[in-house]
Amino acid sequence: MYKDYFILPWREMKRRKLRSWLTLIGIIIGIAAIISLISLGEGLQNALSKQFAMLGEDKLLITAKGNILTAGLSIDAIKITEKDQEVIQKTPGIKKTAGMIYSTGRIEFNDHVRYFFIEGMPTDPEERALVGETNFFHLLRGRPLQNNDNYKAVLGYEYTKETMFEKEISLGDKIKINNKDFKVVGFWERTGSPQDDSAIMIPLETYQDLFNKPKELGMIFAQTAPGEDPLKVAEKVEKTLRKSRKVKEGKEDFTIQTPNQLAQTFETIITMVEAVLIGIASISLLVGGIGIMNTMYTAVLQRTKEIGILKAIGAKKVHILTLFLIESGLYGLGGGIIGIIIGIGFAKLVEFIFSLMVGPSFLAVELNWWLVGGTLLFSFLVGCLSGVAPARRASKLNPVDALRGE
Repeated sequence: MYKDYFILPWREMKRRKLRSWLTLIGIIIGIAAIISLISLGEGLQNALSKQFAMLGEDKLLITAKGNILTAGLSIDAIKITEKDQEVIQKTPGIKKTAGMIYSTGRIEFNDHVRYFFIEGMPTDPEERALVGETNFFHLLRGRPLQNNDNYKAVLGYEYTKETMFEKEISLGDKIKINNKDFKVVGFWERTGSPQDDSAIMIPLETYQDLFNKPKELGMIFAQTAPGEDPLKVAEKVEKTLRKSRKVKEGKEDFTIQTPNQLAQTFETIITMVEAVLIGIASISLLVGGIGIMNTMYTAVLQRTKEIGILKAIGAKKVHILTLFLIESGLYGLGGGIIGIIIGIGFAKLVEFIFSLMVGPSFLAVELNWWLVGGTLLFSFLVGCLSGVAPARRASKLNPVDALRGE
């Protein structure tokens, strides 16, 4: 008997194929959107977590408030300098430090002009290695910047393509940065960061001279000594910098962040954006639920004779109610299954596109079976809830009235 609860609705859905597909569309769109957004959000969070884990827990990032990585004042309002780096280097618990700076510059090659980030990088091997570890810089070809390199440059991965200046840049070529000639000595591998992949790295001292920013830094990287707690060292650095920069506690004009804190910040932002988008996508589910309700009301009107016959041969209210609830639930479940397939497919397509355009480390979509199972249950419940009112109406029909009305 129980299998009839599924066989009869399934036959009815097959008999009205066009109506069934039109009813499913709203559910399919809503579920596909939710699945793809959640999968992409989780994929991005997984990729970010892996990237920050690769940094290690022994790194600190110090920037001025208003820096591009922080919220607050304008970028030029507050500065950090090489003096701050010296103060941080002397703080107990710090192993080594490195500073860098960046801004947009005019780049000319092959009679074409572009504007991208120019990054001033330290040439000291230890400092250069610290910046490289923190920013995932790995040499593709050529060599990195070295001591006594003045007007030399290492280019990001995007410069290996002809499309950048309609001509491939090779090692030894000269490019103009703010109308000064620089010799290309190396190229970085793809990092997955659009900013870094299209940036040009030049010696820090040369940058400061070229942009007239003597002793100025954009950010300072610090590595804690082995066995030290990064959070406690960060507190020491904060206290030391407050004294050096003569600012009161709570009025700091700089920020200190660990990789874990940066990861949490990015994850919070992603979660908030994801929640808003899912909220918008849920509107499709509401529309789909209304579609199911409309279909089920129509089904009740068209099947009054069938309901009358079922009641005449002994079917009770609960049987009719269950029959119509399961039918509406199957609409939700069917839309959920198709929506999940489309949603996962779309998420994987986006992952593939990002792997080609940005890099495989930027997005890692993984199939979450809890999400799939929960979504199927949710879509079935949406269908059932949408069919409650029509099912109640069907169950209350008087068999004599139903047959007479037919």
